[in-house]
Amino acid sequence: MASSQGKNELRFADWMAALPDSIHGTPLTNLAIPGSHDSFSFYIDEASPVGPEQPETVQNFVSVFGTVAKKLMRKWLATQTMNFTSQLGAGIRYFDLRISTKPRDPDNELYFAHGLFSAKVKEGLEEINAFLADHPKEVVFLDFNHFYGMQKYHHEKLVQMLKDTYGNKMCPAIFAHEVSLQYLWEKEHQVLVFYHSPVALEVPFLWPGQMMPAPWANTTDPEKLIQFLQASITERRKKGSFFISQVVLTPKASTVVKGVASGLRETITERNVYWEHGSLFCDEWRGVYDTVKTP
Repeated sequence: MASSQGKNELRFADWMAALPDSIHGTPLTNLAIPGSHDSFSFYIDEASPVGPEQPETVQNFVSVFGTVAKKLMRKWLATQTMNFTSQLGAGIRYFDLRISTKPRDPDNELYFAHGLFSAKVKEGLEEINAFLADHPKEVVFLDFNHFYGMQKYHHEKLVQMLKDTYGNKMCPAIFAHEVSLQYLWEKEHQVLVFYHSPVALEVPFLWPGQMMPAPWANTTDPEKLIQFLQASITERRKKGSFFISQVVLTPKASTVVKGVASGLRETITERNVYWEHGSLFCDEWRGVYDTVKTP
């Protein structure tokens, strides 16, 4: 007999396929779809160099303290505990992806990056594709929103990687209100790729980044975050595009300094997960969800 946890995993893995018929024709811009922030950060390579986007102060910190500094950084950089397959099985359908070249990398690979480097991009894309092959009615949103150290040929390499991995699964950019589950199922599309670079204008299957804006509250205060999210939803409903509601509390530099050895989870997350009357407020760093794309 299957456990209740197993039943839940099965239900969340195919939640789009299980939606009632009345929802199938609804534009996806009118649905709230769970996603994850820094989706790849379940793995942070402490042996890697510091990412090229990091300020000189961080670069100097690591050059002086080496491995110890990177271990401390990891505590503040890892915002997920579940890999892509587990996130998908838990119902996550939006992925926040940040791509970087690695200094002095002889293979000239592309990596996910958030302060330090994560896995190779190709491996992550293939992991997501394996899930989609087993769940043909599930749809994912891949949001490539930061690029570090990338030249034109790096973008060309990434575009080709997307073609090779997903092929006709990718939905060409059209009017957002035309995209429904029924439309995607009929076309056998399962992937919408948002690309925050002018390159998107040259490739039919890349949706321009402005079609998936992500307003950021940049606060550690739950009340301010709630107010910001409510105002953002009201404003974005007028735009007719996809957009992100980032249920994310962001530590200030002073917060990091005070809790440098404790890390993100202990300093911020566990203090705010059940913020009011025991109701779920933010479960970002437990890998359940942290970013929600809403109408």
